[in-house]
Amino acid sequence: MPLRELQYPTEPYSKVNRLKDRADYGLETIHQIVNSCPMLHVSFQPPNSPFPAVLPMIGQMGSFDRPSADLGEVLDLYLHGYVSSRIMNLTRNNNNKPQDSSSPSPPEGLPLTVAATHVDGLVLALTPNSHSYNYRSAVLFGHATLVTDPAEKLYAMELITNSVVPQRWPNTRLPPNAAEMQSTSILRVRISNGSAKVRTGGPHDERGDLEDEALLERVWTGVVPVYSAMGEPVAGGYNKVTEVPEYLEGWRKEANKDAEEYAREAVDKEVGKKVAA
Repeated sequence: MPLRELQYPTEPYSKVNRLKDRADYGLETIHQIVNSCPMLHVSFQPPNSPFPAVLPMIGQMGSFDRPSADLGEVLDLYLHGYVSSRIMNLTRNNNNKPQDSSSPSPPEGLPLTVAATHVDGLVLALTPNSHSYNYRSAVLFGHATLVTDPAEKLYAMELITNSVVPQRWPNTRLPPNAAEMQSTSILRVRISNGSAKVRTGGPHDERGDLEDEALLERVWTGVVPVYSAMGEPVAGGYNKVTEVPEYLEGWRKEANKDAEEYAREAVDKEVGKKVAA
């Protein structure tokens, strides 16, 4: 645990410019948003393309060198994908570029921007322009390289698998076989910078509208909490386990409870307060 809260530096490309009171550069807040997001959107610039590419990917932040590091410490982002996917090939080609003999440092890797977003509420106001969402969003900026060390690759695969369902990794057939290891690639993203933006609370309307009694009596205002809920597990066609395992059912119930509680509590929070873990 760091002695003080670590923050990413504010750079022109990472600084929140609008509604700065909603910005948060703390590592713990940003990493928590990323690690609790089931799908990350990864942006990169393919060569010979006029447009950036965006891929939905599964990922998780962690530290191979310090597996017990918490969310408030410096972490890498690990991304999971198929060995011959475009982003893996681009990263591989980027890492294999010949280096300038005058430069002693290795290539940084493929530049990536990674976004994670949670919607926590529909904020319904008196006027269309004042409608909003309660949300948590984070953006990371970094450089990706392929993980080649087998031990680190297994670490990342376990980390990502357990991010889907905690304790899922030890409750599967282990270890992955050679074909599975060969067909899977892992990107390690060294994070250069990041920022988060969080909105909580209720609707905010103009004073003139708030003084219009007829309008107040006609238009419903407030927040509809939004949260993901996981339903009852449905057994697969060849499943022979009669009972849903406790590690799965217990986590499902707890995760549903926590998600609903956060969305409802966000309605009463003031903007600028810390995001809950």
